[in-house]
Amino acid sequence: MASIEKRGDNSYRLTVSCGYDKKGKKIIKRKTINLSHIRPGKQLEEANKQWVLFKDEIEKGIYLDSGKITFEEFIKKWLKDYAEAELAPKTLYRYKELLYTRIIPALGHIKLNKLQPTHITEFYSNLREDGIRNDGKPGGLSERTILHHHRLISSILATAIQWGFILNNPALRLKAPKVEKKEARHFNIEETAYVLQLIENEPIKYKTMITLAIYGGMREGELTALTWSDINFDDCTIKINKSLQHLPGRDTFIKSTKTETTRLISIPISVMTLLKEYKRWQNTEKLKLGNLWHDSDALFTATDGKSIFPSTISKWFLKFIRKHNESIINDDKIPPKDKSKYLLKEVNFHGLRHTSATLLINQGVDITTVSKRLGHARTSTTTDIYSHSLQKADVEAADKLENLFNNEVNKAKKQL
Repeated sequence: MASIEKRGDNSYRLTVSCGYDKKGKKIIKRKTINLSHIRPGKQLEEANKQWVLFKDEIEKGIYLDSGKITFEEFIKKWLKDYAEAELAPKTLYRYKELLYTRIIPALGHIKLNKLQPTHITEFYSNLREDGIRNDGKPGGLSERTILHHHRLISSILATAIQWGFILNNPALRLKAPKVEKKEARHFNIEETAYVLQLIENEPIKYKTMITLAIYGGMREGELTALTWSDINFDDCTIKINKSLQHLPGRDTFIKSTKTETTRLISIPISVMTLLKEYKRWQNTEKLKLGNLWHDSDALFTATDGKSIFPSTISKWFLKFIRKHNESIINDDKIPPKDKSKYLLKEVNFHGLRHTSATLLINQGVDITTVSKRLGHARTSTTTDIYSHSLQKADVEAADKLENLFNNEVNKAKKQL
């Protein structure tokens, strides 16, 4: 019996003899692998490598028979052998939530090699049903949330193919949940100027954080992870290379940025002046507490110098908007018909990042520069997220060309 048999254009069956059972029957373990990703001339060589690995797994007792393993068993193997080592803590936490609350209970019992597109489609239909939400709100999950489930399932099944457990990915044989693309909520130029005006009367710590978010376009975790050593007052630049995060049951912790690269962004002199003012304020707070202050070099801290909770600024900003709007609504000095002019729309803290990017795009800053400031790994990510803003900028560019040539034509006519 051959150890390696070619079964199709890119398919090979691996066979390992494992001795005999109590009745004297020969024990055979088989696994079929797909090597379509390997050049034809190198496939046999790769098949031999896979056979050695297959035999080693069996001898060590860690081989899982692809014909018997359930989707749940493979998910747990995927978590242990891949996800826990490769994924960021927050990403891993979110994935486990999706897996253990819905995916495993619904699909985990199905044999991995028997999982079909119909199983997955029925699961998505169930997620759309009323009563499925954990927050008690009516209706099913949003299409965006269902898409998150789909992408995770598809990614796990893609790994199952790479590891030789299945030959194809059933999640790719159905249409992904369609999500309507909406423009991210943000402030326009006038609204941003209004916000900057309003925070002049707020505590300097929050004033500084909001100002930096608008001018720097940083993520919440990146902003709250900043240290004074990241600030270069001479060059007016800020180094961004880490993020502050929190997970339930775990203290706050520092990790690398989303793309794991360091970026250097320029900040206006006015913002640097504000940072110097804030640093003087923080030094005063240190002196007040003396030995009770926990020195960590962090820009933004709790009242005793310890790390600030990452979501502190998000919660504060939402309260700030609501408090302001309530004061406008209750102000009898402002005519009812004029109140809408003074109200702020509820843009969450992450919306300040979108505000920063959108304003830059609308001011004609090239997309590569915007992408680098935001810390996106690819400019395609930026163009995808800010397609609405880019379209508006494109229309404005067309109008400018029209005005330019109309002016030139008019000049030429006058000369005739």
